Order: sequence, then C-alpha cells, then structure tokens
Amino acid sequence: MDFALSEQQAATRDRARRIARELLAPGARAREARGAIEDEARRALGAAGLIAPEGAVAAGLAVEEVARGDFNVAFLQVVGSLAVQLLGDGEWAPRIRAGEAIVGIGLSEPHAGSDAGMPRLRARRTRDGWALRGEKSLSLALQADAAIVWARTAPGEERARGISAFLVDLASEGVRRERFADMGSAAVGRGRLVLEDVRVPEDALIGGEGEGFTTVMRGFDFSRALIGLQCLGAAAASVAETWEHVSAREAFDQPLSRFQGVAFPLAEAETLIAAARLLCLRTLWLKDGGEPHTAEAAMCKWWAPQVAFDAIQACLLLHGQAGYTRELAHEQRLRDVLGLQIGDGTAQIMKLVIARQRVGRELAP
Repeated sequence: MDFALSEQQAATRDRARRIARELLAPGARAREARGAIEDEARRALGAAGLIAPEGAVAAGLAVEEVARGDFNVAFLQVVGSLAVQLLGDGEWAPRIRAGEAIVGIGLSEPHAGSDAGMPRLRARRTRDGWALRGEKSLSLALQADAAIVWARTAPGEERARGISAFLVDLASEGVRRERFADMGSAAVGRGRLVLEDVRVPEDALIGGEGEGFTTVMRGFDFSRALIGLQCLGAAAASVAETWEHVSAREAFDQPLSRFQGVAFPLAEAETLIAAARLLCLRTLWLKDGGEPHTAEAAMCKWWAPQVAFDAIQACLLLHGQAGYTRELAHEQRLRDVLGLQIGDGTAQIMKLVIARQRVGRELAP
C-alpha cells in the first residue's frame, strides 16, 4: 500500500499548515472571546482553495492542519465540504469554496438529538413552492447565509420516509436565529434556527421529494471522517506543545521528560493519534476510490474525538496548575473537542451503524 501523498494533496496540506500557523493560531483565543469567525479568516481559506477542495483526502488534510491552528475555524471546511457535496456545483458552490458564503447543515432538532428520522419541521406545498415551519439546530447558525434543512413533506409516513431536503436563504422573512449557551466552540455560533412559515421556491427542493434522508446519510460518511481529523489536529497541537513544555521544564534537577510518568502518557497519545489518523485517511481514500466506507466513517466519528479528548486532557494535566488556567490553549481545546463526541452522531449511534453494516438491521441492536 502506497502512503505517499500526491503533489496536489501535499500542496493543499502545506498551504493549510502555513495559514494555520501564521493566521489562525494567533487569533484563536480572540475568536473564542468574540464568539465569531472573522470574514478575513474565511476568505483566506477560500483564496487558498482550502474549503471543499477537490478530493476527499485533500479535504481531510486541510481540515487537520487548520484545526491545529484553530479547531473552530475548521468547521468552515467540514460544513463547506458537506454542503458542496449535497448541493453540487450550482449557484452556491463557488461562493462556499471562495469563502464568500456559509451554507449550514440543519438536520437535527432541539427536541430530538440523535433521532433525526423524526423531524417536526414541516414543509407544505404552496402555489409557487413550499412553506416551512419548525426548528433546527446547526453549527454556524449565526453567520450562515443559507442552510440545508430536512423537513417532513409526507405527514403520513413514518421515521425516515417522507423527508425532503431544502435550501433556505436565511435572509428570508420568517427566519429567526438564537445562539445556544454552549460550553465550548463559541466562535462557531451554534444555535437554533426558527422557521415560521418561511416561503421557498420550488427549486429549493434538493433532489427528489421524500429522498432527503437517504441523501444526507451518504454525505455524512464523508463529514464523519473529516470530523475525526479535525479533532485529531487539535490534539496533535496540544501534544506537540506539551513535549516542548516537559523538555524545557525541570523538577528534581532534571527535565520532566526524563520521568516515565510524564513521557509515557505522551507516547501513548502519539500512538493513538497516529492510528486514528490513518483510519480517517483510509476512509477518505476509500471515498475517493468510490468504495463503500460507511462503517469506517462511523469508526472515525466515535473513536477519533475520544482519542483527541483523552490526549488533550493528558496534556492539560502534564502542565500542572498552569494547564488548569485559561492562559494555555488546552482548556479551550478540551471543551471544543468534547462537543464533537455529541454533534453529528454520538458514539452509541456510530457503533449501531457499524453493527448494522456488519450483520444487517435484522441482527443488530
């Protein structure tokens, strides 16, 4: 098996690494305090071709590097890549790629969480399109220009049947946004989208009527692997910073790195991050090759955020009392990464997906 990157993939990684180091990392704490990602950062990613780049592996490499600089800015890439995949190369795709617009993904609802197959958002036909009423939860809710939402269009159907996807311009009359008081990822602006009889044209329907749930599930196989690399990028940054700290800091007349109780947790973190990273990249490689990757994507989504959280927590502890302060980045990364043990599918849901891929729905939990 050849693990070498193509010239295009390596160039994408290098551009992302440079922007993460020079632009994103210095401003990460300010974005957290401000509760928003500045337009300049978004446009810089777009100008460098880092939002929804060509190729799944290239997208993953970009997400990982950007997350090293600022975990939350990487949401632009994860959400942008999924939105472009769902929308295709139409009116919105060039604007998303250029960093000129954000299209959010509104699948889950405040009341339901993991039960995305039972939306309360309803879409009813009108003379010239559709009217949508209900609520959605989504990342980048406060900054998004539009959102892809899933609504029930056939009230008599059950579970995932009768659900359709729509593109909603969030400047439309009847749209209201409310920020969630999350413990992390303040810069992402996650919140509630309230739609009160919002009118959309007929061509706002994405795909066929009643086919929305199948469409998004295929897309999530892509974004789950990207999320894995997003979390691992943040963890790798903490581990690198901690190696530097324990090599320079002394206790009992020698560097902290000389103690097994210090070096071994970092060695374990390095090992697990490397293994999870290979799983994520292999999943994206399968996607690029047109091969099935649903189970692998679910593995990425449940395991990589857990590996990342554990690694960052170990780094925080190895910094002693300084690690518990807001002066270092570990506490923010810990809070931020924790959110993706919930968002876009919990570990329990991911393990259910894996089981169903292996033995079928009839024999799985």
